[in-house]
Amino acid sequence: MTAPASPRLLLVTGLSGAGKSTVLKVLEDLGWEVVDNLPLSLLEPLIEAPAPRSEANRPIAVGIDSRSRGFKPSLLVKRIKQLREAGGRAIETLFLDCAGAELERRFSETRRRHPLAEDRPATDGIAREREMMEPVRRWAEHVVDTTNYSSNDLQQEIRHRFADAGGDEPALNILSFGYSRGLPRHADLVFDMRYLRNPHWDPALRPGTGLDADVSAYIAADPAYEATVSQIEALLLALLPRYRAEGKSYVTIAFGCTGGRHRSVHVAERVARTLRAAGHTPTVGHRNLDSAPQDGLEGKPPPASPAPGGKK
Repeated sequence: MTAPASPRLLLVTGLSGAGKSTVLKVLEDLGWEVVDNLPLSLLEPLIEAPAPRSEANRPIAVGIDSRSRGFKPSLLVKRIKQLREAGGRAIETLFLDCAGAELERRFSETRRRHPLAEDRPATDGIAREREMMEPVRRWAEHVVDTTNYSSNDLQQEIRHRFADAGGDEPALNILSFGYSRGLPRHADLVFDMRYLRNPHWDPALRPGTGLDADVSAYIAADPAYEATVSQIEALLLALLPRYRAEGKSYVTIAFGCTGGRHRSVHVAERVARTLRAAGHTPTVGHRNLDSAPQDGLEGKPPPASPAPGGKK
């Protein structure tokens, strides 16, 4: 009988303030068993400890950094090598990096002291830790630079890398967003809905969203709407089986409009219904649905229609 595969083991490490706590929380939400600040001497006993049958294949994430008891980067790399060679265990390392100026800002805003500079400026601790951690950074299979990441960006990055899509069907996510608030980081396909007429400039529709029937009807009445959206749906239905055949685990399809509240929301919902009817199981998210409508973000209103008789 073939022995069952060992569960996935991920060591999460990196620079203090780069986001380790956020990463471990996301992994826990994804179903991983999470252990933080584990003394290095306990790493091997944790790996070898028998797990209950019901959790035998549950992946494990271990947080280790400069605050962990007995932490020495060169020793950590050596132990990982030994454990791999001894048991053939698939051990991966995720290193969280960040620019020094951004780390200084984060420590200043939270008023936390750097663990390696309790009585000195955070700059000193950051420089010392970066030098200390360089061997682990070079060794790590996964390196994520969080300098320009918000907390939400980092969460999405970790979900994108480590969520279990299950089976061979790609995890399909449909997202609406507003261009005025930036492009989504991890979209595989982006469709621009700003060519459709904008409900924002109708005072009766402005407070609503693309989830409302009157807003949806207004968008769908655009002469270009049906022909273009149906072609997008046909394209997606042709592409998704190819992504599956190529072994792609995650597919994010983003629809954008100016503010992210009307056109993109409506089209995302319609496309999701079409894909569900074809047997796919997309999740739908609306990044900017709760953002306040602002004329300054929506560009110029459409020109006024001439009055009857040709008068303006």
